[in-house]
Amino acid sequence: MLEKKIYDDYVQSLKSGQKQKAQFLNFVRAGLKNAAISLKKDALDDTEVLAALKKEQKRLEETKETGIAAAKPEVVAQAEREIAILLGYLPRPMDAAELQKIVDQVIAATNAVSMKDMGRVMKEIMAQAGAGADAGTVSAMVKKKLSGAV
Repeated sequence: MLEKKIYDDYVQSLKSGQKQKAQFLNFVRAGLKNAAISLKKDALDDTEVLAALKKEQKRLEETKETGIAAAKPEVVAQAEREIAILLGYLPRPMDAAELQKIVDQVIAATNAVSMKDMGRVMKEIMAQAGAGADAGTVSAMVKKKLSGAV
């Protein structure tokens, strides 16, 4: 469904003359096609599409940071435009309080007491939180909680 929405938006942006958006969505579609080929599938399901989109978002964030470090405002502006387009297809990120509640519940439910339990805790949290949770943020929360519990 998500891949079809991206295609439909690509076609719409072509028709409406939004050249930059059309080029970016075409690039995203090519990335999705490459991901499907590497997985030996005809099409990706929505979770695979979300994973590919998050990977692209991370790449764009890195590009933006590189542009800032190199003092290239045109690179930063382009990356920001593309991130804004991409965010339209990604689920809304969970707020910190909501995420902390899940972290606390999972740590209590799994009886995690040290950093040795981190993998098990992370797996459960990511399963519960889904695509709305950033793995880096979750990891930092779990590390803080488990290192304080030791």
